[in-house]
Amino acid sequence: MTTHFIAAEMELEASTVDLQANIEAKLREQGEPLRWAVTDVNAETATVEAVVLKQKETA
Repeated sequence: MTTHFIAAEMELEASTVDLQANIEAKLREQGEPLRWAVTDVNAETATVEAVVLKQKETA
């Protein structure tokens, strides 16, 4: 397993009730999220930076 730093842009919806769940679901597409933070927000999007754990690719 290896760790990877990623940055993802999330669309903000009218309701932010499920924002944390949506962020974690999006990050799980890249691997297992170890830690993440919202680093920038504007009217329509939020930037999330994260460290995820990925399975090591075999050749």
